[in-house]
Amino acid sequence: MANPGSVPSGAPRIGRTIADSTPHWPAAPQRPAGAPNILLVLFDDVGFSDFGCYGSGIRTPHIDALAAQGLRYTGFHTTAMCSTTRAALLTGRNHHAVGMGCLANFDSGFPGYRGKISPAAGTLAEMLRPHGWRNYMVGKWHVTPLTQTGPAGPFDGWPLGRGFDRYYGFMDAETDQYAPELVRDNTHVDAPGTFASGYHLSADLVDESIRMLADHRADAPDAPWLLWLAFGACHAPHQAPVALIRAYDDQFAHGWDVEREQRLARQKALGIVPQDTELPPRNDGVPPWNTLEEPQRRLFTRLQSAYAAMLEHADAQIGRLMQYLQDSGVADDTLVLVLSDNGASQEGGPLGFVNAMGPYNLKPEDMVEKLRRIDDIGGPDTHSNFPHGWAMAANTPLKRYKQNTHGGGIRDPLVLAWPKGIAARGELRHPFCHASDLLPTLLHLCGVAPPEQVGGVDQLPITGESFRASLANAQAPARTRPQYFEMFGHRGLWHDGWKAVAFHPPGTPFDADRWELYHLAQDFAENHDLAGQQPERLAAMQALWWREAERHQVLPLDERFGARFAENARRVQGARSQFVFHAGMGHLPTDVAPDVRARGYTIEAEVLLPEGGCEGVLIAHGDATSGYSLYLQGGHLVHDLNVGGLHQILRSSGPVPAGRHRLAFRMQLGPMVLTPPLPNVGRVPVPSSRRGTLLVDDAPVGEIQFRAGFNTLISWSGLDIGRDRASPVSHYVAPFGFSGRLFKVTVRLQPQQELDGAAIGNAEMARQ
Repeated sequence: MANPGSVPSGAPRIGRTIADSTPHWPAAPQRPAGAPNILLVLFDDVGFSDFGCYGSGIRTPHIDALAAQGLRYTGFHTTAMCSTTRAALLTGRNHHAVGMGCLANFDSGFPGYRGKISPAAGTLAEMLRPHGWRNYMVGKWHVTPLTQTGPAGPFDGWPLGRGFDRYYGFMDAETDQYAPELVRDNTHVDAPGTFASGYHLSADLVDESIRMLADHRADAPDAPWLLWLAFGACHAPHQAPVALIRAYDDQFAHGWDVEREQRLARQKALGIVPQDTELPPRNDGVPPWNTLEEPQRRLFTRLQSAYAAMLEHADAQIGRLMQYLQDSGVADDTLVLVLSDNGASQEGGPLGFVNAMGPYNLKPEDMVEKLRRIDDIGGPDTHSNFPHGWAMAANTPLKRYKQNTHGGGIRDPLVLAWPKGIAARGELRHPFCHASDLLPTLLHLCGVAPPEQVGGVDQLPITGESFRASLANAQAPARTRPQYFEMFGHRGLWHDGWKAVAFHPPGTPFDADRWELYHLAQDFAENHDLAGQQPERLAAMQALWWREAERHQVLPLDERFGARFAENARRVQGARSQFVFHAGMGHLPTDVAPDVRARGYTIEAEVLLPEGGCEGVLIAHGDATSGYSLYLQGGHLVHDLNVGGLHQILRSSGPVPAGRHRLAFRMQLGPMVLTPPLPNVGRVPVPSSRRGTLLVDDAPVGEIQFRAGFNTLISWSGLDIGRDRASPVSHYVAPFGFSGRLFKVTVRLQPQQELDGAAIGNAEMARQ
């Protein structure tokens, strides 16, 4: 029998029998007095001016209604990229300090660049959970290395490993909106619909959000909740209902120059920017709209219409979610935040794309091709992105874009509404604040102190500053700490109303970068460089930048794009030369699938074909925009190498007889040669030839010389065997499941030839 005197307070007293024992039930966590539910809605690549309430003509009535019920911040700053801003939002620390210096796509081997949030940086969900919050995550995650997003994990960096109780969304930087790569909790799952059935990811994410909150209401109505809803909108591919897209053509036919002027005028009328704000010159490489030929103007307008329609469509889903909050009686107790993770994206380049997958594999998409497909833009077999002139307009009145540390990359909209907790209605707040400031603000509002440990791990200090006081007081003191910025060598520092910033041209010495100096308190759009007039101030801010960089693990500075992606792939897959996929396997994300770029390889499927024939996919990697598929159709063995919509089809010379067989495709490459000079990337190494062969039981049954291949990427959609999930790589109706018996598929890889880092960088950056 235990010694009753040794029983600690609050523990049960356990004797030999129930008669000499005393039970104890720990008290459940209680919602701190006045603490809200939290709904955080995070957009992707939406520019500073794109919401209607920030000056756009794009229809966002539900976001605008939230702004009218609460506050808009005009000095909210992010980190210039998606993974990094998400890390800062989730942890309340600077992104390099928590290991997310650049992207989740790679681990550079340095503390600030691991591609994964450190366990020493607890997330908002991990901090709220001990105080009774239930935490739900829906949508884009992208703070886990993509090589760790396969079906075997590891799962410690997935949402459920970082404090969320339920998850439904996608792990990568982007996904097709009609055929997304979806995960439920820790398992890859199929989307519940297709383009043909009217499916769109934005609507699906809100359906799941409503379900999670309805389940919560049914089971634990008194417990507070956090719902983190991260849309894919408006990251490429820009996909939306065709009627919404066409409805914007007339609105944007005037072009990006007039659009910028109109937005600035609205911003001044709304009080978003000071009355003396001027538009900066067009960003480098953006031509005057009136110098474009009519076919270009028509194409560029349609690409912008797809972007606008995607935003309007997502806004409509927010409206459905807000209606649920009203109907369930929790709207007044819910703090709603709507924001973007960085400025609008420059990755569409000067001409935009209808299907970017071709150009990223060095298959040109000329203006004739773009115009031929203009009515496909926004549809299920497109990967469209607008030209950077429209991204410039989205960021009005700010310079440059996502990736850059000028205002266009890091200054973003932030809307807050909380009927019970924010008295202001439709007011503006102008002080500087940063993505890392959001977590301490939310903890402050929830009455929760940052923990010293999470999961037994000592925690890094919170470096963001709460701006709770500004919710009630427009004159509340501004942030006191300096805030650095860095992305791909672009640098910046805000301190006491001033900003020093340097644009870093890739391939040039960091010491050669020219630093600019702006008094943001008087120069919203960074138009008046004071570096020459105040060199001492600039020098002091540069020195402060280096101190902050050292303190927060920014160093070493690293501008490399493609090299880091290529190094990561080699390090993770290493010398692995064989993949074996057995029947019953689920979906594999592309970053853990066989890397068949710039190498010879063999795909072999072991099958049993019944009498009377069968058909279907043996293996498929990719989607309608790019990928490869090996399948049986009409009795024949077929292989399709789909490079940006160019279907290079090889069909066996005769039907495959019934019985057990080894059905194979073999790729053989010629020696590497350099292409003629290509825009933006120069001369690129490519195989001199690509020869494909179909084999049945080792006997050749067909051969082809391919015109194009996978030089830079295969697809951003993953791999399946025995079917092609949703967006078909080739000419069949997905999923086109194999109707014979499939035992296994083996992929054997030859040594990889030289990959071009610049081309990979261009492609991968469009993915972020």
